[in-house]
Amino acid sequence: MAACSIEDVLAKVEKDEAEILKNITVHKELELEFDIGNLAAFDKNPADVGLFRKHKKEEFLRSLARDNTQLLINEMWKLPTERVQEAVVAKLPEPHTRLPREKPLPKPRPPTKWEEFAKLKGIPKKKKTNLVWDDVHKEWRRRWGYKRAKDDTKDWLIEVPESADPNEDQFARRLKAKNERVAKNELNRLKNIARGQKVSVQVPPKDQSKAELGKAMQLARISTASVGKFQDKLPKEKPTRTVGKKRSFQPLIGDFNMEKQRQLDLLKVMENKKPRMNVTRAVNRQMREEDAEAARHKKEGRRGGKGGKKKGRGGGGKGRGGPKSKKHHGK
Repeated sequence: MAACSIEDVLAKVEKDEAEILKNITVHKELELEFDIGNLAAFDKNPADVGLFRKHKKEEFLRSLARDNTQLLINEMWKLPTERVQEAVVAKLPEPHTRLPREKPLPKPRPPTKWEEFAKLKGIPKKKKTNLVWDDVHKEWRRRWGYKRAKDDTKDWLIEVPESADPNEDQFARRLKAKNERVAKNELNRLKNIARGQKVSVQVPPKDQSKAELGKAMQLARISTASVGKFQDKLPKEKPTRTVGKKRSFQPLIGDFNMEKQRQLDLLKVMENKKPRMNVTRAVNRQMREEDAEAARHKKEGRRGGKGGKKKGRGGGGKGRGGPKSKKHHGK
């Protein structure tokens, strides 16, 4: 083992300390602006164009990011620190730089129907405590959830009311009432959401006819991705008829003569300067306008107080403006 003097050891330690100090020391002409609350540093020093061109771009940017990060870490070590479970932590100050949000601020939740009523009547909101006293177990228990107070689902014996059927299962009745309350609360919640979004909600009536139930079943059947093609049929279910008109498309490859004739017909329509007019539709429109004009003249004549029958279209005779003229109208 070679002998080592104390001077050599001290020189090596000083060299290592100098190397470490050199790594953590960064010189900048302009000091960086720090926002320790956001763990951000802003470098206003101009970039050295010569070094940027001389070295590779990635190496220059990596070196610049390393120096700025080192300065940010040096600034963080100036904060008061404490040890928490073999880790040194520092409490960051409040940030002073306003950062832009990635998404817009969430809109406030619209008030429910009860909240609007309570605000109108001036009913204050009371916050219920989580713990209540249970007289059966003589201890404080949760108001809701597991092992809650006054939990009637654990009863092994239920008293039958005088007005109830003695043969009715009271446990099933209690479970049914609970499910109805849960469904009612869920319906009210959905109504509040729809009212906040200004969407109408249609609730089916309690007593539905056979036709309404069949229509609802048909809509539920065709609401799948396969439009009900792979749905299992019920026993004695009749085949459903296709409702509506099915779209038909011309084949992409087929009779070229037919395609040529369609294109020629389209060119004839485009080249024809005279517009194509539906004579029946035009005649019906003219007759409706004449009837409306006759009714307007007749109404004005009544307002003027002029008695007797009038000649022309506005009178009550057998002309076109009279009541018998409707027999001559088309559809």
